[in-house]
Amino acid sequence: MNRRQFLKRVSTALAAPTILPASALGLNGAVAPSNRIVFGCIGIGGRARHVMPSFLAQTDIVFAAVSDCREDRLKSAKELMDTHYGNKDCRMYPDFQELLAQKDIDAVFIATGDRWHTTASIYAARAGKDMYCEKPISMCISEGRKLVEACRHYSTIYQAGTQRRSTASYRFAVEMVRQGRIGRLHTVEIQVWTGPTVPHDKPAPVPKGWDYDTWLGPVQWRPFVPKRVDGTNWNYFWDFGEGPIIGMGCHYTDQMQWVLGRDHTGPVEFEGECTWPDPAKYMSDTPVLAETHCRYADGIHCVMYSRKASKDRYIRYIGDEGWIQVDDETNEVTAEPKSILNMRGTAGISWTNAGDHVRDLLNSIRSRRPTICHPEAAHRAQTICQAMNIGLRLGKKLRWDPVKERFDCEEANRMRHREPRPPWLI
Repeated sequence: MNRRQFLKRVSTALAAPTILPASALGLNGAVAPSNRIVFGCIGIGGRARHVMPSFLAQTDIVFAAVSDCREDRLKSAKELMDTHYGNKDCRMYPDFQELLAQKDIDAVFIATGDRWHTTASIYAARAGKDMYCEKPISMCISEGRKLVEACRHYSTIYQAGTQRRSTASYRFAVEMVRQGRIGRLHTVEIQVWTGPTVPHDKPAPVPKGWDYDTWLGPVQWRPFVPKRVDGTNWNYFWDFGEGPIIGMGCHYTDQMQWVLGRDHTGPVEFEGECTWPDPAKYMSDTPVLAETHCRYADGIHCVMYSRKASKDRYIRYIGDEGWIQVDDETNEVTAEPKSILNMRGTAGISWTNAGDHVRDLLNSIRSRRPTICHPEAAHRAQTICQAMNIGLRLGKKLRWDPVKERFDCEEANRMRHREPRPPWLI
């Protein structure tokens, strides 16, 4: 090619129109790829699939990668993403650390089993990723404090999955209490469900495609026992989940802390009683029925019941001039006096739609301001449930210093910490 031919071709190329799709330019309501937040998902079980539609409804994010230690879940997660985006671009990583090493990923959605929440979150923070992590955020009090410190050190934007702070019914109840519509608040009553019992079962071979060592993660090694790991059974073992007081109770203690404006402190006293599974019949070891109490320094009292069915769960705020309650299953708000309900403009969506909670995270990622369920708030709410469980396990009344985060009992203080199984040190 001589000089004249070269210049002719260049001028022709420059004169030709360049056609780009509207989505690439951010037109017609689309978000340009350069403005999208790129996500990865760690853990693709039932909880992830329940919340994922709230993420996929956001037009300014894209899921580029998924990770799970079970091959079947990993493949189905890729299929879900590829179907949603109409391509084959979603990447699979059996090892979540490989996902975290990807430079194009800005944030992660963590929906592993409870035992992994803190460890995966701290690894994500170290990798420079913002995150949404399912609750409970930790398995012990010291883990939660380490999470807070890691997010602060790495300037991580973190949203805990206690999405009721972003739910209309709960926000209405909180606002009515703050406005004094029930008088002076003196008691918060919480009800979670009766703790299930899991019958004894024998160890069995690990199913093909299941990396059981990674599934266990930071907890001490246990043989693979089908009934212990099936479905949600793992929730009812101290190693893996700690029962409904931890798993569900943290939603309500989070609301209590929020309405009181005490996201950086907590109660000072804990006591309670419970019934335990019969060890001759059951291998699960978390409480079946429980009634546990905590009190703040100013006398405000909380009672949490573990009883009845899952559909009967609720939180009730009781004041000296009335009360207001949110029933979790139905999203129904009731109150006395009933005139309080006239102030509610709309029923709004229920907690089952986490869209507003996800949107709060995305807004914070862009603004770098704390989320509505930031690490300190989530840790303090979780600590209340963990302290309740420690008191039940010891059968003791405990005093708690929310500044030093220590009990008046050394045996209880030792239970603030769990030693992680190597190599999962944090």
